[in-house]
Amino acid sequence: MNNNKILIVDDDPRNIFALKLTLKARGYQSETANSAEEAISILKKDGNIAVVLMDMMMPDTDGYKAISIIRGDQQISHIPVIAVTAQAMQEDRQKCLDAGANDYIKKPIDVDQLIKAIKNLD
Repeated sequence: MNNNKILIVDDDPRNIFALKLTLKARGYQSETANSAEEAISILKKDGNIAVVLMDMMMPDTDGYKAISIIRGDQQISHIPVIAVTAQAMQEDRQKCLDAGANDYIKKPIDVDQLIKAIKNLD
């Protein structure tokens, strides 16, 4: 990955805080969004986002809809998205992939698994 800037999309400030610290400790930069709408706006303005970590269970526009919007927008459709969810059933993983996510990570996040998923996007 030429760029190491990751957009964290989550409505829970505790999750954002923990992910920012974890990513920073591993040499990644991060940007944050508290909603899908904010995330899409950031993606359109900041051409340096390499990966999106998308919480799937957000109020208003959930992660499934947000990924669908990203995939449907030619300007940002190429940006990899990793779905992050507390839903851990096999069908939930498939639902995330069907929505257009490149990968899926379940909560609580296993940091090694997350870093591996990010590196596998290269």
